[in-house]
Amino acid sequence: MSSWQSSVADKRKRQQESIPKEWTVPVPANDVSNVIRFPEQSGVMSSKELQITNEVDVQELLQKLASGQWSAVEVTTAFYKRAILAQQVTNCLTEIFVERALKRASELDVHLRETGTVVGPLHGLPVSLKDQLCIEGLESTIGYVSLIDKYAKKNSVLADILLEAGAVPFVKTNIPQTLMWGETFNNVFGRTTNPYNRSLTCGGSSGGEGALVALKGSPLGVGSDVGGSIRIPAAFCGVYGMRPSYHRVPYEGALNTLEGQDSIPSVFGPFSNSLSGIKMFMKSVIDLKPWRKDPLAIRKPWDEEAYKLSEHGEGKRLCFGIMRHDGNIMPHPPILRGLKMMKDALVNAGHTVIDWQPINHKEMNDTVTAIWGSAAREDFRVTTLATQEPIIATMLPPESETFSEMVVDPRYPEDGMTSFQLWQLHKRKIELRKEYLDHWEKTNLETGTGRPVDAVIAPVGPYVAPPHGRNRPSGYTRVYNLLDYPVIVLPVSQVDQELDAKAPPHEYLNDADMEFHEWYDPAMFRDAPIALQLIGRTLEEEALIAMAEIVDAALKA
Repeated sequence: MSSWQSSVADKRKRQQESIPKEWTVPVPANDVSNVIRFPEQSGVMSSKELQITNEVDVQELLQKLASGQWSAVEVTTAFYKRAILAQQVTNCLTEIFVERALKRASELDVHLRETGTVVGPLHGLPVSLKDQLCIEGLESTIGYVSLIDKYAKKNSVLADILLEAGAVPFVKTNIPQTLMWGETFNNVFGRTTNPYNRSLTCGGSSGGEGALVALKGSPLGVGSDVGGSIRIPAAFCGVYGMRPSYHRVPYEGALNTLEGQDSIPSVFGPFSNSLSGIKMFMKSVIDLKPWRKDPLAIRKPWDEEAYKLSEHGEGKRLCFGIMRHDGNIMPHPPILRGLKMMKDALVNAGHTVIDWQPINHKEMNDTVTAIWGSAAREDFRVTTLATQEPIIATMLPPESETFSEMVVDPRYPEDGMTSFQLWQLHKRKIELRKEYLDHWEKTNLETGTGRPVDAVIAPVGPYVAPPHGRNRPSGYTRVYNLLDYPVIVLPVSQVDQELDAKAPPHEYLNDADMEFHEWYDPAMFRDAPIALQLIGRTLEEEALIAMAEIVDAALKA
């Protein structure tokens, strides 16, 4: 092996040694695709541990922790066992630090017992972190061999805030090399798979979080999103996920790729199996005033009036826009069925749903790609130079996934651009945001409420989780990174072999649209979750969460 391969072998060995042997069991053969029930079937977890981890309502979990009904040690142990089981069937974890997490949980239990009060709003709650988030004394490789053996000297600001809120960080989760993929594979830890169907991708770049939360191995996870990296895995793995607006959640002290590119910033946001988890994360972080620790964090306290939908008719009669397609690729039958289900549910609940006409989506996507591509290859080369680790050029599975042998990333131009050329892209980005704002404002003539559309419903992508290496278009997500709109992913259903039969050919929008229509086969997507995104307006996180609760309740009704 080369020196970089030796580093990887040592890192994987250390990771394996960090797992308690009594928590490992024989795993299903590779031809067993759906492993979503594996934790229950493993025999590793007690009935109480299953009860704890199957409590998906984070608010309820926190109440039981605060009352002492469940101790922090009990809850952390239960989720840790389940996370390790998730790791065995999906390869979703990077850093595993059991003793450290249980020591933290024990300290919280002592505090509650001695004072009768909780440390903070997330007291005792295990929280999983995307590998970017630094914890003092632990590695954050973000999928790069060159970052092995680089131990964090201090916590990232968000990790500190979660600790201040009483949370128990307990695992870190897998990502793709460079973080710039909608899938999850790197040379350090390998590939993460989808627990509903392991032949399908879990999405990316926060793919480890998506797979872990779907298996209920974490009640609350933190991912990041620069082009869909929270929303894609949340949708592909059938969980709730939120992309907040720029700088609403602190990023200071975390590792990242394309550092210095601040025209379209990456943002941190939550994953959970409940909307209460999404709300508790956002409110807890904001209430602890992150702007006092991160110079870029926006000074905007939690707005309870906005959460009560004071600017949206108190939520009594909302009007949603629904986008059937983005003008570039028509979604597959499961996504179209999901859109119909959500529309019907909202209409039955007394709300209005009108068609949403997308504008400039192709140009917005092209602009995002050009901004990233202005220096992406140089960024990747600089990071891998010291170890000569190959840069991954495809997510397609090779015959052997021991290491990648790809050396060129074809997605970004070989040469960069001048500063002036980049400035023109930044200028056009602002113009595109203004055009979309005006487009949204004009919908007040169609809604019947006197207000513009309250929120927009759209696909997260043109398909549910595809096979590994085939998640190509992220056009349905990255436009909202350019526009800086907060977005919440809502699970809707699962692929049904009869209901989601292949549709007859339609009037194709372009060659890519024809290609994606032709390779659809419902059998390929067996058991895959169906999810959609709910889009709000910049810095309207509180209102968007409240509207998501209304939509979710309508779906469940």
